[in-house]
Amino acid sequence: MSKNKLYKSINNRSAKIGVIGIGYVGLPLIIRFAEEHFKTIGFDIDKEKVKKLNNGESYIRSINKEKIAEAIKAGFKATSDFIEISNVDAIIICVPTPLDEENKPDLSYIKNTLESIRPYLKKNQLLILESTTYPGTTEEEIVPLIENSGFNIGENYFVGYSPEREDPGNKEYTTKTIAKVVSGYSKKCLELTKALYDQIVDTTVSVSSLQVAEMTKILENIHRAVNIGLVNELKIVADKLGIDIFEVINAAATKPFGFTPFYPGPGLGGHCIPIDPFYLSWKAKQLGINTRFIELAGEINTNMPNYVIMKVEEALSSVGKSVKESQILVLGLAYKKNVDDIRESPSLVIIDKLIDIGVNVEYFDPYIPKCPKTRKYNFNLKSVEITKEKINFFDLILLSTDHDILDYDLIQNEAKLIVDTRGRFRPSKKVFSA
Repeated sequence: MSKNKLYKSINNRSAKIGVIGIGYVGLPLIIRFAEEHFKTIGFDIDKEKVKKLNNGESYIRSINKEKIAEAIKAGFKATSDFIEISNVDAIIICVPTPLDEENKPDLSYIKNTLESIRPYLKKNQLLILESTTYPGTTEEEIVPLIENSGFNIGENYFVGYSPEREDPGNKEYTTKTIAKVVSGYSKKCLELTKALYDQIVDTTVSVSSLQVAEMTKILENIHRAVNIGLVNELKIVADKLGIDIFEVINAAATKPFGFTPFYPGPGLGGHCIPIDPFYLSWKAKQLGINTRFIELAGEINTNMPNYVIMKVEEALSSVGKSVKESQILVLGLAYKKNVDDIRESPSLVIIDKLIDIGVNVEYFDPYIPKCPKTRKYNFNLKSVEITKEKINFFDLILLSTDHDILDYDLIQNEAKLIVDTRGRFRPSKKVFSA
């Protein structure tokens, strides 16, 4: 299949698509391709995940099993066998890019993926990286591997980069409606990358290079991280002044220009915002540049769980109780409301800190019945039932994730003490803003 044949197969939707990493980014992508009648293969090393999908089950709350069934009907299958790479025309890599213990980029998932698929690459495939990473990654990691495998990029193999923009749980913006930034190693690579995404999204935005696309994603997340860091710092100042920072932000947001509201919380969660800024910070250090804004925002946001613990101690002290051996219920395990995603969730950090100081901790999250093991934490905890009696049993209720499904009136009426990190309650003698 030549470049022209590949372009034609994309446009007539006969091209077969392979998506590597079928999590919160990869699975919605597969579903969109399936909705447009592309045959798709999802690759993942998690065999349990593969089994569930092939059985028509979903493991992501925002994606129902009917969507999986429709994708299977359209020709989707999941596998852990990378030999199937030889049967696809386009490969999209959506694997994690975490940080190591020193906050340095960990590209092991990308590198391992490349080595796994290398024996099965064939001429005139299109390979696109979607994983968020520092500018230069695609050219430094993917391009050499493809060239060393005997291909001529831009002639008989094609490489692109298109950063993911998924927002799990957001019903207003979907994979289809969110504009997609696209780039390519060469003009032909860009044409094919754009042609592919034009089939499944309303708008594609072409940029001049792979590095511009990589930097675009980093900028988006740094913008959020820095502004959240700012309001988190202002929350602490406002608290000392006896001011409700949420009321301040909502008042400021009535200005129709020059202000975008960002809201404080117990810390940053999710796979993007807590991690991606450090990718650029690390890259900048390689160039001899110190990114002070990024590192300061990271420091503030990382320290927010400590501030929450301090407010817990303050609240209990106000009624003559010690934190040690107190009974505390944490509301919400997910990193943000209305999702079942606990990646980098500040709730996990807070629970760990509370346990360390001797607190008897339980949690409630309607979307996470059992606290799963993560890279850092392994709590033997299950979500408790929320009742009038249960709420009244605890010395303090800590609102960490403000799921809309929570009965806030019941919590307000029955809780002895509340520490609110999300601005859901009005501050009072029993409600402490954190």
